[in-house]
Amino acid sequence: MIDYKLLEALAMVVQEGGFEKAASFLSLTQSAVSQRIRLLEERTGKVLLSRTSPPQPTDAGQQLIKHYLQVRLLEDGLSEEISGGHDAMPIRFALGINADSLSSWFLPAIGDLLHDGRILIDMHVDDQEQTHKLLRDGVVVGCISDTASPMQGCKVAFLGTMKYRLLARPAFIAKWFPSGLTAASAEYAPAVIFNRKDMLHYKILQEVLGTAVEPKAVHYVPSNEQFMQMISSGYAYGMVPDWQSKTLRKAGEVVEVHERAQGSVNHYWHCWNIESVPLNTLSKLLVSRAKTLLL
Repeated sequence: MIDYKLLEALAMVVQEGGFEKAASFLSLTQSAVSQRIRLLEERTGKVLLSRTSPPQPTDAGQQLIKHYLQVRLLEDGLSEEISGGHDAMPIRFALGINADSLSSWFLPAIGDLLHDGRILIDMHVDDQEQTHKLLRDGVVVGCISDTASPMQGCKVAFLGTMKYRLLARPAFIAKWFPSGLTAASAEYAPAVIFNRKDMLHYKILQEVLGTAVEPKAVHYVPSNEQFMQMISSGYAYGMVPDWQSKTLRKAGEVVEVHERAQGSVNHYWHCWNIESVPLNTLSKLLVSRAKTLLL
């Protein structure tokens, strides 16, 4: 039988990023938290936590944390049903999401659940190709991903499609692409990419040019607002979602580098396939609202 107080200590150290914050969250001393984790490691016969800064779970530790979070989610849902929502503790959802969704449609989609403070969110922001890993590892209970296939123990629903265009200022195009978008010009023109996990820029160049291009001049700017500013200021060219570029395109301040340099990214909602009323409520609202908001 697993002692869930020991599991809780392990999960909180990882979630809060350290022993001190976990101790404060649990109203314990740091020594007590450390003792609980050591006892859990002794009982399982495995090292569960790497004492780095911040502490990181081992594979065995991550499996136990995932189990703990699933059990807690079921218990939170049961408490919500029994109390009818009155005097129930807030339920915290750890969610994986890409920055473009978080900056545009996601919060309006779930806003109705956040007004009374009974639902709390803990957002883990990463590229839409990477959020799936967060769910697989048990770091989050649900994620926005571009992957259509559900993983074992999870369910998936289609949300909608976000369209992107390769954009730049007209003066930037005249300077760096005088003969149009070519493999040679794309290799040396300053590009802006969200982070090193973001592959959309490379994929679009390969689709349009018919060959893989490895840009040599790349700015990495993991902020939606500053990303767009890099392009609108004429410092770089890059892939921008339509919702963010619409006004600037209409004013002619930024234009498409190439008429075929466009990409559509399908978004899917993945979450644990467990009978949790709060999680099911979140999922239904998200899927329903995404159909009108995700453009």
